[in-house]
Amino acid sequence: MSFHRPSLGTSPTAVLFVLLAAIWGTSFVAIEVGLHEIPALSFAAIRYSIAGAIVLAYAAHTTDRWRPRGRREWFAVSVVGVFVIAIYHGALYLGERHVSGAIAAIVISLAPVLTAGFAAKLSEGASIDGTQAAGLLAGLAGVVVVADPSGANGVHLGGLLLVFLAAASFAFGGVLTSQLPGGGLPIETLEAWGMLVGSLVLWVGASARGESLGAVHWTPTALASLAYLTLVAGAGGFLLYFVLLDRVGATEINLVSYLEPVGAAAAAWLLLGDVVAPRALVGFAVIFAGFALVKHDYVGTVVRDTADEVSR
Repeated sequence: MSFHRPSLGTSPTAVLFVLLAAIWGTSFVAIEVGLHEIPALSFAAIRYSIAGAIVLAYAAHTTDRWRPRGRREWFAVSVVGVFVIAIYHGALYLGERHVSGAIAAIVISLAPVLTAGFAAKLSEGASIDGTQAAGLLAGLAGVVVVADPSGANGVHLGGLLLVFLAAASFAFGGVLTSQLPGGGLPIETLEAWGMLVGSLVLWVGASARGESLGAVHWTPTALASLAYLTLVAGAGGFLLYFVLLDRVGATEINLVSYLEPVGAAAAAWLLLGDVVAPRALVGFAVIFAGFALVKHDYVGTVVRDTADEVSR
């Protein structure tokens, strides 16, 4: 019996890359909209309970391993569930009760920079040079610019710190997962069980906060937001992620984080009439500059390859 991942035929990789960025970027605004009707942690828990079941069904159909085996694989699933799903989305949803989806997307774009910092600390023999250290500082400075310590733009500091915690949790979870011994567990299966474990943790958190499903207002807006986040951004987005992971690899796909704020800003303007403040855009530019410094070798290679393609 053969198993395969979807390839989406001859669809251009660049188009799929932009599509994924648009889907995940607009999800920040969908969260912002849905939080008016659904308690934060319950919202995230419902989303990943359903999305996890969908991706698990997909894994059972397309791979030869639909469930983890042994302590190592279950530990890897737990890392993904706790850090990449539960803490990341729990902190993000709680933070977006106070800051806009567009601002949240800008802060989350710091995740690749934080990933490099965590990798230097957790990976044996890994280190960062002076340029990369400057990039880490630039990334953090970008968040400070977005935060606007003067308070002139009214950014909620507590909400911003929660979103920063979300970015840090996502980066830490990704690095920790990459350090675990490989066991042949398909990424689809890892993601599916990670979603289910993460949703369980979120349900516990929702209960601890006193959230009740009775407090949910099942308005058309709430249902549309949940459906989009669960089916499009959750299940569909991750399946598209698997396609791109096969095509471009783990390093390149992280660059999607830097297109997500564009999708979030566009959605915020079209759906809510919100315009991202110039200061936030400057902060995003500083964060992106930090990434360019942290990944200067990779960025240089991309620039040279692009120049070669243009000159041919």
